[in-house]
Amino acid sequence: MGYVLVINPGSTSSKIALFKDGGLINEKSIRYTNEELSIYESIFDQKDFRKSRIDDFLAENGITKNDLIAVVGRGGLMKAVEGGTYIVNDTMVKDLSEGKYGMHASNLGAVLAKEVADEIGIKAYIVDPVIIDEMQDIARISGLKGIERRSVFHALNQKSVARKVAEQKNKQYGEVNLIVAHLGGGISIGAHEKGKVIDVINGIDGEGPYSPERTGTLPLIDFAQLIINEKLNIEQVKKILAGHGGIQSYLNDIDMINVENRALAGEAEYKKYLDGMCYQIAKGIGEMSVVLKGNVDYIVLTGGISYSEYVVQSVKEHVQFISEVVVMPGEEEMRALYEGTKRVLDGIEAAKIY
Repeated sequence: MGYVLVINPGSTSSKIALFKDGGLINEKSIRYTNEELSIYESIFDQKDFRKSRIDDFLAENGITKNDLIAVVGRGGLMKAVEGGTYIVNDTMVKDLSEGKYGMHASNLGAVLAKEVADEIGIKAYIVDPVIIDEMQDIARISGLKGIERRSVFHALNQKSVARKVAEQKNKQYGEVNLIVAHLGGGISIGAHEKGKVIDVINGIDGEGPYSPERTGTLPLIDFAQLIINEKLNIEQVKKILAGHGGIQSYLNDIDMINVENRALAGEAEYKKYLDGMCYQIAKGIGEMSVVLKGNVDYIVLTGGISYSEYVVQSVKEHVQFISEVVVMPGEEEMRALYEGTKRVLDGIEAAKIY
């Protein structure tokens, strides 16, 4: 078997990795300076520049493109699809390139993957993009005509850890019900019913628990009054909801290790808002347990904050009556992208068409 190249572009960096026969061969995080990026008017203008750095990475590892059997990129903002591994086709590239559903650096993932793959006549893929939508229709109802709830969550990591937990328990992902809480700079919580995420708490739209930098659910009348008083535009509102909210707004700090250390050292304000976040995480998990009608096989805590024993224990105290709590700290997006591709290459599942 040859190598699988994994490409995960971010706003100011790109993660690139090579996998072979189930193992990570090498991984690199390429950071770009403001000076390097400032000469480009748009994200897509950066494409050739970023591709040249991918070529450099392959050369550094003594790999030619003919050594590759597949290329996988991080899925970007495109039309909503169900979970799975997708072949990158021209329709997908067109939607991502034009920013039809929004523009983000992750849009480059599929496009770069296809350009590399096309050079040698192999397939390019994406796996479980952030816009996965498997929500049941009743979960879309918001309470105001003309506005629907959206399925936006840490799909790649949530699906990956859900599969791993099922495997550890000698079961298939499609056989179990799980609640997965991704705890990071943003928090999302999903109800996974036999392989489908039928409802999510979408932190980026202002739902659920507050996080290090997101507000979560707010009292709407008070927030509406703030918008009026401060004469905020929609972009400013978005920055409050996802960027300037949560722990950041209370403590002017998003370093959760520092927040926890100061809370444990007896600083009451730090403990108050750390405990508040844990409390709201637990409430969100409880909400998803109702979605699953109490039929919950496992609760999974993942993401960077789940390295914290304090947070894990605090959440556990509230939710362990629902089901067994399994902790899978951190996130392995690069491996998750590889494993989704490998399932297709090994014939375990079929690639889907966008």
